[in-house]
Amino acid sequence: MHPAWRQGCLQLFQRHQSSVRRIPITVNPPWPTGLTGTIEKSAGSNQQFLDKLKVERERGITVKAQTASMLHQAHGKSYLLNLIDTPGHVDFAWEVSRSLAACQGALLLVDASQGVQAQSLSVFHIAKDRGLTIIPVLNKIDMPAADPVRITAQMESIFGIDPKDVLHVSAKTGKGVPEVLQAIVDRIPPPAGQENQPLKAFLFDSLYDRYRGVISLVAVQNGILKKGDKISSCHTRKKYEVMEVGVMHPEEVTTAELRPGQVGYMACNMKDSTEAHVGDTLHRVGSPVDPMPGFKPTKAMVFAGIFPVDTNDFVKLEESIKRLTLTDRSVSVQRESSSALGQGCRLGFLGTLHMDVFRQRLEDEYDANIIITAPTVPYKVVYRDREVFISNPTEFPDTTDSASKVIQVQEPIVKATIIVPEDYLGEMMDLCYSHRAEDIDHRYLDAGLGSARAILTCTLPLSEIVTDFFDKLKSRSSGYASFDYEDAGYRASQLSKMVFLLNGKPVDTLALIVHRSAQDHVGRTWVKKLHKVIPRQLFEVPIQAAVGKKIIARENLSAMRADVTAGLYGGHYERKMKHLENQKQSKRRMKKIGQVDLPQEAFFDILSTKNK
Repeated sequence: MHPAWRQGCLQLFQRHQSSVRRIPITVNPPWPTGLTGTIEKSAGSNQQFLDKLKVERERGITVKAQTASMLHQAHGKSYLLNLIDTPGHVDFAWEVSRSLAACQGALLLVDASQGVQAQSLSVFHIAKDRGLTIIPVLNKIDMPAADPVRITAQMESIFGIDPKDVLHVSAKTGKGVPEVLQAIVDRIPPPAGQENQPLKAFLFDSLYDRYRGVISLVAVQNGILKKGDKISSCHTRKKYEVMEVGVMHPEEVTTAELRPGQVGYMACNMKDSTEAHVGDTLHRVGSPVDPMPGFKPTKAMVFAGIFPVDTNDFVKLEESIKRLTLTDRSVSVQRESSSALGQGCRLGFLGTLHMDVFRQRLEDEYDANIIITAPTVPYKVVYRDREVFISNPTEFPDTTDSASKVIQVQEPIVKATIIVPEDYLGEMMDLCYSHRAEDIDHRYLDAGLGSARAILTCTLPLSEIVTDFFDKLKSRSSGYASFDYEDAGYRASQLSKMVFLLNGKPVDTLALIVHRSAQDHVGRTWVKKLHKVIPRQLFEVPIQAAVGKKIIARENLSAMRADVTAGLYGGHYERKMKHLENQKQSKRRMKKIGQVDLPQEAFFDILSTKNK
């Protein structure tokens, strides 16, 4: 940022601080350049200002909420708008939830060519439950396939929105965007904060800077936050001195203070990342306040083990995970050890895309070289006297043993919503049935308005959608289907632990929890994978998949052949036979005491592929 431009921004914010109207809202895509002067407009450029992560630019998705403040002229006054750009995928719904906690309104963006998506339904209900003012916006009206009339009727049918309130916008050309900014000023009420009240700030996000430590993003509710203030946390009771405050414009711009209604950042020499609790309330030392109601904490839906390829890199990997989880507090972390892979961490994620993005961020931002085990979900094991939640297959009890004290095993289920064109409805129902779906129901969204779309609802086991369900969904619907789900509790199921044996010895890292109906298929598939990647030994190695004491599948890895009689041709017959017998006895002894080492390259080949 040019120093003169930065200083101009600083003066502009300070000049308008006493008169601006501060309205924090949430919004999805960034605005076109030049409308508010926030971003310098340059011809021919198409910069993704709010998609700052490498993974976001490469995949074309938003995974991290970003804040941006801008000044907008309306009714002859200057209004300060605090915007939060949020992700749309269901795996990052927690980013949306905590962002909405700092807002008074939300823009409901719907694609004019594709219509309402499944994710839009869940986000709409979250915003509605929080009592936020919702502004419906129909985007991409310049697309050749856009059908604003039909999609507007669809929004009216699903959300109960008055068609007159829907704004038609083209973010690409800029058409209708000034009307959106005007609607934000006119429709959304400003924050009701008082400057003369004790300081009360809501911490809703954080990030790490190697020089300044933890940077906290806060929404000031009451009072004034400025450099030099002594503040305290309601959660940890620890005290800090504010070293720097400012706003995101969209990059960091230092300001003299933050007033009620403003969303900005704060640096206070907080060195330990665990001290920044998302949802915490900050106040001035000596002036305690009642903590603000936070929002529902996250509950991990998918678990996986992460191990360094080089076991000596564990300390570096653990520190990298701690730094990365500061920007993504929805990830749970605990240490884990494996006899095959050494020391590692077991992480909990909100979904498989969330897991894959976290892996890529570790590799991109911290140059980590890692192995990730097959994803699993948390199961509830009901004993006679207690209930235990298990997410690691190695800890799962043997339910096939008659002496087991396990009464019941329950698996997590979700309520799934699929929105798809009616031409693909049959394919979607078949896909759901093949993944043990129940309570399948459907209805049409826009019948009589041309090409109808259907909304299909069902309950699915969570374990069925953490593998390749989403890929199959997109493949069978030619990319037109959208998918969303929410937690629906637990239900009893016929589940067992499957272990894989190499020369009769189990490999704990490869253990799986499978449903009875899929045991044969999963066992055969994984045994064939192991047969391909395990290097041959000097003796024959049986590769087996077992559930309890029952062998489900088996492949034999043949031994490397060595012709020990190669130099005995033409020699004494009895001598040749003696050599052959010695060879057989040696192989039998090796097979009894032989140790089969599964190299980490083989683990990487196996675990980087789908387990179904």
